[in-house]
Amino acid sequence: MKIVGFLTEKIFAEKKESTHSKIEVKSGLNIVDITEQKIEGQKQNILKFDFLFSLEYAPNLGKIEVNGSVLILDEENQSKEILKQWKKKNFTHPIKVILFNLIMNKCNLKALNLEEQLGLPFHIPFPKITASPKT
Repeated sequence: MKIVGFLTEKIFAEKKESTHSKIEVKSGLNIVDITEQKIEGQKQNILKFDFLFSLEYAPNLGKIEVNGSVLILDEENQSKEILKQWKKKNFTHPIKVILFNLIMNKCNLKALNLEEQLGLPFHIPFPKITASPKT
């Protein structure tokens, strides 16, 4: 299976009230739908995985959501098995790990940019450099 597209269809970001209490960031990533699409003149089908990536800043500080799709070319004829698992609400195919990693990489970058623009705390800790004592 080969990834042939990553589409962002909707981005929602808002900053609500400021708070001085401890901030908690809850993240979520869900596959919302899986559909098969035919390509004219091609033997292989494309699987379209619709997703929702979300970050919620508690208590009531803000929210970021990214809706989109990942398109995968089914070179190994695994579409039927994936769709069968999806319909049974038991999507455990190994492609799920690859999908989630791709979506998280792309969406985390978008979220970091939005967090900076809105003044929200970063949901991923950045590495810090510390000085070591002189010997």
